[in-house]
Amino acid sequence: MKVAQIRKYNKKDINVIINEIEIPNILDNEVLVKVKTAGLNPLDNMITRGEVKLIVDYKMPLSMGNEFAGVVENTGSNVKSFKKGDKVYGRLPLDKIGAFAEYLVVDEDAIAKIPEYLTFVEASAVPLTALTAMQALEILNPEKGDSIFISGGTGSFGAMAIPIAKSKGLYVITNGNGKNKEQVLNLGADEFIDYKTEDYVNVLSDVDCVIDTLGGDELEKEFKILKNGGKLVSLKGMPNKRFAELNNMSFIKKVLFNFAGRKFDKLADKKNQEYHFIFVHSDGKQLEEVSKILSDIELHPLIDSVFKLDEINKGLEKIDSGGSKGKTIIEIDNTN
Repeated sequence: MKVAQIRKYNKKDINVIINEIEIPNILDNEVLVKVKTAGLNPLDNMITRGEVKLIVDYKMPLSMGNEFAGVVENTGSNVKSFKKGDKVYGRLPLDKIGAFAEYLVVDEDAIAKIPEYLTFVEASAVPLTALTAMQALEILNPEKGDSIFISGGTGSFGAMAIPIAKSKGLYVITNGNGKNKEQVLNLGADEFIDYKTEDYVNVLSDVDCVIDTLGGDELEKEFKILKNGGKLVSLKGMPNKRFAELNNMSFIKKVLFNFAGRKFDKLADKKNQEYHFIFVHSDGKQLEEVSKILSDIELHPLIDSVFKLDEINKGLEKIDSGGSKGKTIIEIDNTN
């Protein structure tokens, strides 16, 4: 089968190589999936550059790709939830990625059935962003009626996080380019702030929780609008000691991440707040919940571009350049 791989980390080159390898065998709790489409993400380029190796250090050669949609081809003897022909999607486990391939093997606990109204292209745009939103909200643990600020909510993450937050009864505030205001309000946002005409730090205060998608200097501003005792989860900040402890990392990594995230922990301590960093993991049960939420509102993910597997480097370069108006997808098999 064809698969996109890297042979080593390379800070200067994000290109992958298409190789031929054997179709993998399945264990008793696993399923073999014929991959139809796979989502491209900034995470893929971060992995290639070695930017996440302190969190997960992969063995080489590494089959690339984190999220996919496809059809179950075969199941292990203990698999009860899926059968051949089921349409499934998922975010692959951190230590066993490889979605940019004609086939993949995955534990049944990591996948869910695709909502019937979604195409394969649309479905492969869901798992990573949706699970990130679910797991961020799990950390924040807000109560119904609480306010949440989702920074930069006009992107692909906001398109998933906003309706998921609304489904949990939260008051959702976000910001972004004003030309996308109506689109974001239609997703369920209660307040929208146009960053070109107004700075959210001047109009918001005592927000119950924040999901940060921007990192950098924005984090300091986000702590200012967060209430005393509030929680902030960052997708773009630095890991901290809490992150290392929750993920049962080694003593050395706890020390390193304690140092890396100290700045943000100190910002949080000023008002008895909590700073959390998130690196999304696979979770089939959470993805099942996502499927129900999406089916209720029939949300169609915004797609920017679709490339073939042999064009994957064009897609990775597009992701790296920024400015996409939706998800970039790799189409691996276009047969029904």
